[in-house]
Amino acid sequence: MMGGALLTPGIAALTLFAGFFGLIALRVPVAFALGLACLPVMVIEPRLSPMIVFNETFKAYNSFILLAVPFFLLTANLMNVGGITTRLLRLSRAMVGHMPGGLAQCNVVLSFFFAGISGSSTADAASLGKIFIPAQVKEGYDLSFSVAITAVSSVLAVVIPPSILMIVWGGTLSVSIGALFLAGIVPGMLLAGVQMATVHGYAKLRGYPTSVRSTFGEFVSAVGVAVPALLTPLIIIGGKVFGWFTATESAAIAVLYAGTLSTLVYRELGLKGLHTALLETGRFAGVALFCVGTASVFGWLLAYYQIPKILLESVGAWEMGLVATGFFVAFAFLVVGCFLDAIPAIIIVGTILEPMTKAVHMDPVQFAMIGIVALAFGLVTPPYGLCLMISCAIGKVRLMFVLKDVLIMLMPMLGVLVLTIVFPQVVLFVPSLISPEFLK
Repeated sequence: MMGGALLTPGIAALTLFAGFFGLIALRVPVAFALGLACLPVMVIEPRLSPMIVFNETFKAYNSFILLAVPFFLLTANLMNVGGITTRLLRLSRAMVGHMPGGLAQCNVVLSFFFAGISGSSTADAASLGKIFIPAQVKEGYDLSFSVAITAVSSVLAVVIPPSILMIVWGGTLSVSIGALFLAGIVPGMLLAGVQMATVHGYAKLRGYPTSVRSTFGEFVSAVGVAVPALLTPLIIIGGKVFGWFTATESAAIAVLYAGTLSTLVYRELGLKGLHTALLETGRFAGVALFCVGTASVFGWLLAYYQIPKILLESVGAWEMGLVATGFFVAFAFLVVGCFLDAIPAIIIVGTILEPMTKAVHMDPVQFAMIGIVALAFGLVTPPYGLCLMISCAIGKVRLMFVLKDVLIMLMPMLGVLVLTIVFPQVVLFVPSLISPEFLK
């Protein structure tokens, strides 16, 4: 604790968290609740001032790395209005449309492709939900299943590179973003695989329809029109990994590439579409970045009162090993993710847990991926569950209506989280193969 502080760390922590959860209970948006919860402490503490809220928020925004967030979102929105998503959907149908639950399988595969470009699960849930939820219901899929698989598959975007959460984690905790991009490939593929297996099981039990298998010529044609779109993640990830440009520069190049593709190759992007893309980008980026600012203030106050140090001293007495620490990290992020947006969770909880992982010599990249995969669950679990809420809004159903199907779909995904904890190579294999210098 800082010398001469009026509040003890315990009282300060109680005031902060009670204020935050009280505001959440009153349905105040998370970003506002984080900032407002800090004000009582700053007013009571003589050495602090409410002006710190503005100072720390500005410091958080004054980051070159965070510029990547609106750029990746704009790339995703340009894809939607520029016809790129349509081409990827055609490829998905050609690849998996003939499998049991063909349209739902397409939902997962398109989410996988979309994740490699947008980096945002909320953008994925909003854009693909409008395509798949009505289409699946029309083909005879249950409404609860259609909403649930759309929400659950959208979380792939935070695990598969280029993920906005990876950019925030790398910038906040000084971890190589290139290494995180590479580390997300295997867990992302495993998550997509277990989701497709879950769809297969549902389709067999409930008799969901399949499409006619595409001919080889149709498949080749679908690949041909989709290849330019599929090059986008290769440009983003390859450029960052091989040092051609930074994460922010790769995001800006992705915008230029998606814009060129939509305008000159697919010729579907007009002024009206551009206006829509910019508007949607501003809306989503504003929410995400506002969370970064207020979470940084909250985290600064926790550090001021040395609350993380006190918490870690308590947990340190348990003398956990590497695997046990991994499970503790996963549990912490799973619980926090239910109540808090993933970005402030990284800034607050990631900073608190980092010294614990260093004490057991956990690789920072493995720590990041355990945290990110665990936070993905929070996007579809109440009471926060932003992707689930978006999908329910599109399907015009209450959250409780789809919760059973969501929980069933999350069970095999928990197995992937366990693998990232018990077998570090699930996360570290690709980075060690391509760019071992990124690892500790």
